[in-house]
Amino acid sequence: MADFPGKVNTQTSSPQSQTEPMNIMNVSVDFNFIKSVTGILLLVEIAFGLLVWPLISSAFYWYPPAYGWVLFVSITLWIFTLALFTMLILGIRLKLPSIPWPITLLVFYVVASALYFTAFLANVVSIHYFQDATYNHLAAGAFFSVCVTVAYIASAVFAYLEWKGDGGNAAMTTVPV
Repeated sequence: MADFPGKVNTQTSSPQSQTEPMNIMNVSVDFNFIKSVTGILLLVEIAFGLLVWPLISSAFYWYPPAYGWVLFVSITLWIFTLALFTMLILGIRLKLPSIPWPITLLVFYVVASALYFTAFLANVVSIHYFQDATYNHLAAGAFFSVCVTVAYIASAVFAYLEWKGDGGNAAMTTVPV
């Protein structure tokens, strides 16, 4: 028993990163994101989406019930896309690495593409109710809704390519020596 030290410290320490609060407020604007394909597509989706819902709401949209769906989809996705653009340009994607961003963006763009496509179809099918001055507003809304749909599909394709090129399977990317 003489060999056993008299004072033994049995306390364990935790890493400092777990006890410190996460600092999200330290964000910076990434102007290179605007020059990327994803940034340009998001700006196109915001701009054309901003044209869709005012054009629809300026007509008598309550007459055929399908325009309620068109307005819901266009306004909701415009707000979500604006929020996503803000998050990506401020670099919050890098501040929250626990979120699987490639698959999250892919799911968002695929769902947005499907919803906007149904809104486009509802818009096109319901135009025949109008033969007055609002016909042009609804036709322009249909045109811009198909443009937004194509932009969301293109974003979904680029998100899919980012997801597949991310190297998510660690077993396939490691090389034994």
